[in-house]
Amino acid sequence: MTERERLRDAVTDSNRRFRLRDGVGLVLLVAVGAAVLVGAFGGMRWAVRESAPVLYGLPGGSWGIGVALGLVTLLGWGGALSRRLESSTANGSGKASGRVLRRVARGACAAAAVVPVFFLISGLRGKNCRSYETGCAYVPGTGSALFVYIGCVAVVGWLTYRRRRAVLEERRARERERLRKLRRKGKGKSRAARR
Repeated sequence: MTERERLRDAVTDSNRRFRLRDGVGLVLLVAVGAAVLVGAFGGMRWAVRESAPVLYGLPGGSWGIGVALGLVTLLGWGGALSRRLESSTANGSGKASGRVLRRVARGACAAAAVVPVFFLISGLRGKNCRSYETGCAYVPGTGSALFVYIGCVAVVGWLTYRRRRAVLEERRARERERLRKLRRKGKGKSRAARR
């Protein structure tokens, strides 16, 4: 056996061990991740079913909770889609800790946008089970809270969108007017004229 063949066999054995170890690690990761995910959703459903009647009993009732959750969703989406959480420098050479913090903040905002939906859906009657079972029964007040939540997200989201569009249009109009004045003075040339 030549030196080259021995080296090739050693590399093949090392790759085979590495692939086996990676495969076992991936299977364990998927199994543990699935168990944690199922436990988290089950635990969240239980927590919602225990806390929802208390929250719906507060002043304002389920209508107030629907409005509050709608505003939390809108603020969460606003934070998740915000450009302020992008890289602090133009070339992306910001500190690694700053990037991590921005990503964590964006993830928290996205979670704040999605969690109210799960909260409201968890209070509805469960499928494929009897309504008298405690884990499946409808939590009183969930329907009206869901209705108000959808209305709040739709109306406030639409108003915010319209306001944002109006601000952008006003800014564009001011920029066009500024360029028009510069062109009259001969200082503002179009891009085609500059080339």
